[in-house]
Amino acid sequence: MRISKLVGERLKDSASGTNVKSHNFLLRAGYLKQVCNGIYSLLPPAQLVNLKIQNIIREEMNKVGGQEVLMPVVMPKEMWEKSGRYYSIGEEMVRFKDRNDHDMLLGMTHEEATVQLCTNTIKSYDQLPFMVYQIQTKFRDEARPRAGLIRVKEFTMKDAYSFHYDKEEMKKYYQRVYDSYNRIFKRIGMKNFIAVKSDTGMMGGEIAHEFMLLTDIGEDSIVICPHCDYKANMEVATSIDTKPSFEDIDLKEVFTGDAKTIEEVCSLLNIKPNQTIKAVCYAIVGDDKNTVVVFVRGDKEVNEAKLKKIVGKEVATKDLTETGFVKGNIGCLNLNIPNTRIIFDSSLKDLCGMVTGTNKEGYHTIGVNLKRDLPNIDFVDVSKVNEGDVCPICGAKLTIKRGIEIGNIFQLGTKYTKSMEMTVTMPDGSLMNPLMSCYGIGVGRALASVAEESADDKGLVWPMSIAPWQIYFCPLRMDDENVKEIAEEIYKSLLKKFEVIYDDRNVSAGIKLTDSELMGVPIRVVISPRSLQNKQAEITIRKSSEKIMVELKDLNEKLKDLISQEMEELNG
Repeated sequence: MRISKLVGERLKDSASGTNVKSHNFLLRAGYLKQVCNGIYSLLPPAQLVNLKIQNIIREEMNKVGGQEVLMPVVMPKEMWEKSGRYYSIGEEMVRFKDRNDHDMLLGMTHEEATVQLCTNTIKSYDQLPFMVYQIQTKFRDEARPRAGLIRVKEFTMKDAYSFHYDKEEMKKYYQRVYDSYNRIFKRIGMKNFIAVKSDTGMMGGEIAHEFMLLTDIGEDSIVICPHCDYKANMEVATSIDTKPSFEDIDLKEVFTGDAKTIEEVCSLLNIKPNQTIKAVCYAIVGDDKNTVVVFVRGDKEVNEAKLKKIVGKEVATKDLTETGFVKGNIGCLNLNIPNTRIIFDSSLKDLCGMVTGTNKEGYHTIGVNLKRDLPNIDFVDVSKVNEGDVCPICGAKLTIKRGIEIGNIFQLGTKYTKSMEMTVTMPDGSLMNPLMSCYGIGVGRALASVAEESADDKGLVWPMSIAPWQIYFCPLRMDDENVKEIAEEIYKSLLKKFEVIYDDRNVSAGIKLTDSELMGVPIRVVISPRSLQNKQAEITIRKSSEKIMVELKDLNEKLKDLISQEMEELNG
């Protein structure tokens, strides 16, 4: 590929509206072009990376017995009504009517389509286990797209679905795919990634894991024990709470005036947040009448994923206008608001000397003793883990890191096969709903995540396995006829064995070298009038900046060795 013909341009200045390193470089280096918020076109270099990632995924899915299929993006309403998700999923799913006034939707995931594909196609237990997968475009009307390809509306995803008649066999196959995911992420060049237990969310099922790339720009919080193997997404993480101890005093109402927030009340009463009982109010999505009030210790936050499991429905923070609740003064004693479900977090269990609202303007109650004043309540774990909490496995202090979700796997059981009436015949003639697992990887997110982890202050740094080209061939002084003639000969020779981008522009050395670093091609080969006098070329390794002078006659062999060495490292 000659860079003078390459669609796209390299930009000197940073892109406006983004502070994410990888996204900035992908825009500047001519890999992406924004269509609108959350939707991007991939320019030729990004599409080359995209296809290489897909091929690695495809190879690993085939190794575990996957069969590639392709299912539609557009699906009828009836398919999702069977599973129950047509109404349970909110505005992120795009619904529309076709010209015949039939209700349709854009697929954001394909569990329903897969079960429909396999129903009556797979009829007997002896056809199990099997796995089908696809690499397909999906659409989710994401409310807050961010960080370029890391959170978008339209995206390409590999999703796979396996079917089983035995739970133990399903677990073994789940582990095989778990291992294949580790190989995929290593092969595409990721280094600092982990697998963690996660919430099953809208997918349902019993067990789920997320593969997370640890990075400061990640929007997920990952709870990690540095001394044992405990790792979990914040949504499902637990800890052994170290309970504070306060003096047991008599109940007393105190005037707190305009103090409403935990910080204001603590400042006024000269106490710490862990001596307060915080009230957080939620509405149940689709239910205008009922309210959920969660009481949690003041230094804790409500974990909405845990809360949704307890409530059994989607929840959202509630506007307290005209509800009867006294905002900022809601208390756990004598709270008598109709249609209210009250939940107490386990962080409050057995505490005394606590401060809560009094359910009237301007007052709080001090001296709350949970055992004495609320003797018959149940406590549940509905709070987020804090940094420094105690590991539930080994007792060490937990740390919290940020991460990007790069893949997920779920053991779904019969959630979809039962609701959609997929059955297979067993040896005794009975019918059973097959057990099901699903496995997803966002291809565009993987591209952006590798870029984020590998980039330096000069630009992108692609691993050899997914780089758009292996070699950036960079002749300097193209106005010199000798350089131009020899450059053409070298380019033709390189093309026979390697993937090459040829910078054939007659521009300054500074522009060429800067663009080569910005684009992140793993190996740069430079020739110039001076190097040609010595019949040499200069090789620069992008990730290490190592420079190697090599005889022109040995150039191809040296490049072959360098490429083979990095590919062996990536493939383990």
